[in-house]
Amino acid sequence: MSVPTPYMFISAPADPTKQDTVNKLKDKLASKSNDYAEVFPFTLPEFKVGTLDQLVVLSDDLSKTDVTTEAIATKIADNMRTLLNNDLDQWKTNLSVNEKSIDAYLRGFQWNSMKYRTDKGLRELSDLIVQEVNQIDSLMKQKMTAYTTVKSALQGIQRKQTGNLAVRSLNDIVKKDHIIHDSEYMTTLIVAVPKSASNDWINKYETLTQMVVPRSSQKIAEDDEYALFTVTLFQRVVDEFTHKARENKFQVREFKWDVQAMQAERKQLAEMGATEREQWTTLLRLCKANFGEAYACHVHIKSLRVFVESILRYGLPPNFQPMVIKAKPKQERKVRDVLNRHYARLAGVAGGSSSVSAEDAQMEENLAMLIGDKDYSPVVMFYINPIL
Repeated sequence: MSVPTPYMFISAPADPTKQDTVNKLKDKLASKSNDYAEVFPFTLPEFKVGTLDQLVVLSDDLSKTDVTTEAIATKIADNMRTLLNNDLDQWKTNLSVNEKSIDAYLRGFQWNSMKYRTDKGLRELSDLIVQEVNQIDSLMKQKMTAYTTVKSALQGIQRKQTGNLAVRSLNDIVKKDHIIHDSEYMTTLIVAVPKSASNDWINKYETLTQMVVPRSSQKIAEDDEYALFTVTLFQRVVDEFTHKARENKFQVREFKWDVQAMQAERKQLAEMGATEREQWTTLLRLCKANFGEAYACHVHIKSLRVFVESILRYGLPPNFQPMVIKAKPKQERKVRDVLNRHYARLAGVAGGSSSVSAEDAQMEENLAMLIGDKDYSPVVMFYINPIL
């Protein structure tokens, strides 16, 4: 699977209008002469800003929440892929947000004012989103744990049905006429013999102990590794025979003819299989629905970060344009360079012009080096993971 091309959420001051800001950036990134990315402007509501101190604290908290919400959405997506046995086509089909593909959702992002009312403060909105995504995470963990338990139990039963003859259940192999029933003195043992030692078994079994019925051994099944033989002997020598058989690498299987146990085993397998399929269907549906909800929460947290950082960097009153940028394949670094040069004058200068000389660009690059942050940008910018 190819590495996803990151989207960027950015905001830049009106220059001089918001539409001018969009047009100027498109000229640099999304024109015939400069075709490096797609640019999609979007609108954020006029949130209640609060005090500067509150914004600084919220900015730090949002950066942590951003990481957490992304991790939760990604985990749900990974669980869905596991449920679909890594069928990437099915996985991509099921990953959606508000009945849209992730790509379409990001391109047309709009703040959900019905769900996150803008009469609430920024902190209250953040807490509301965090509460929602934590509830989703808790529910998905519970459902995934329950499904994993059922699936593990089913696999344990299935292993008994599908393993080699040394370990698998014998209930569907041994027939009633293969063994002696209701004898006070005699019994029939079922022995798993390595296929390469079958002749050795035939030559030895009568003499491993006394009281073995001659010519009583019958091969009743075989697979790629083992042959399954019966042998009839007196009950009093069963322990000794089992010990001698083990010394010769012949494995006496524990088996008792029990019709009720056989029926119970078949019933358990059928019921466990039905339970697993039912839980799989429910869990896949939950993954699909809750991925969309969790991812939407993540993107809303990201947009809150854009708003808060824009206020901190560009000042009040809010007069900036948020945009979604999708870099074209192998153009991410070029897009980043263009943004750094186009918005170089914004470093510490609210409302600065976006026209920039080579000297300005060099100054901006030197500033970034002094700060020591390889991810420094003169414009508010956050990457967002499109999952696919």
